[in-house]
Amino acid sequence: MRWRNRFRAATVRLVRRCGDCGYFEPAGAPACARCAALVDEIVETGWRAFVERDFPGFDERELAEMVAEEPDRHEWRVVDAAYDRLTCRECGERLSRGPVGCTACDLANGFRFSAIEVDRPGVPPGNEHALRVNVAVVRRPHWESPAELIARRLALPILLEGHLPTTRQAQAARALLRDGGTEEDYAAYIYREWVNR
Repeated sequence: MRWRNRFRAATVRLVRRCGDCGYFEPAGAPACARCAALVDEIVETGWRAFVERDFPGFDERELAEMVAEEPDRHEWRVVDAAYDRLTCRECGERLSRGPVGCTACDLANGFRFSAIEVDRPGVPPGNEHALRVNVAVVRRPHWESPAELIARRLALPILLEGHLPTTRQAQAARALLRDGGTEEDYAAYIYREWVNR
């Protein structure tokens, strides 16, 4: 896509481009396996730190069950990773990532948002919430509209670099897609308005 080259100078601070799909990592998820693995790694890094710090040597499945029973006591990455280690009793998929209509997965997805969010050092307040929501959408793409998926996945590199749009900027970007704008239009807008303001 043309926007990938047009915004080279504007995005030199951003994470590198994916060698497989050409998007800024991990914006090619979920279609690009490499980018999808990078999105999963955002979650897994939190899980590994949690296990090493607080529960070294514990059985991960038992630990995941404990976390899933009390999501409001754990950081969001830990909760998301715990769900990945559990199987939904209703649909058989990873908990919270099953098909549309799976009530157990829908319930788990709702509970995930009771988890703790702590902004990373050096990012504006709210960046962690935005990152968390975008990661959740990209990891459950079949639950969202195509436009919502475009918006969330293309914003991931910007959020990972510590940028955060204002409410006005986020609403304008959404309106662009809602009113028929293309992926290229959306990418051009967010890189221009969110990064180069």
